[in-house]
Amino acid sequence: MTHTRRRSRRSRVLAPSAALFVLVSAGCSVGGDQPSVAVPSPSPEAAGYCAKLHNALPEDVVGLERSDPSPDSDLTAGWGDGAIVLRCGVTRPARMDDSQSDAVDADGVNWLLEQRDDAGPRFTTTYRKAYVEVTLGTEYAHDATPLSAFAAAVRKTVPESL
Repeated sequence: MTHTRRRSRRSRVLAPSAALFVLVSAGCSVGGDQPSVAVPSPSPEAAGYCAKLHNALPEDVVGLERSDPSPDSDLTAGWGDGAIVLRCGVTRPARMDDSQSDAVDADGVNWLLEQRDDAGPRFTTTYRKAYVEVTLGTEYAHDATPLSAFAAAVRKTVPESL
């Protein structure tokens, strides 16, 4: 006696939904134009500073228009469809403990510099009550100029912590 197993109508309907859920959970965009960025999970205090920063960020950075990544969040912003991405409320990078780490000052805001393999540089603010991270595309591998565009907004909205 052979048993043939037929999928129920419910399982045929749920299977595509489950696949879509897996794609979205993995951070893949389904038909969207914006790049997907991991949203940080800061403390409530840091999230408050980040919300203020989000509203103070420029619409244009080095000639690139603002085009925030998905998912929509007060903790992330972008310019040039992912060429420049800002995340606020990130965890403190371990490299900040290394006394040999490179740092950059851009208009009164100090940034830790991390060179990434096969990607542009990543900068994270130091001495602030919320850590702000900016990743730059490879075209900015040797250029910290975009950081100057964020300096006034960071100084105004994210207090120093000494």
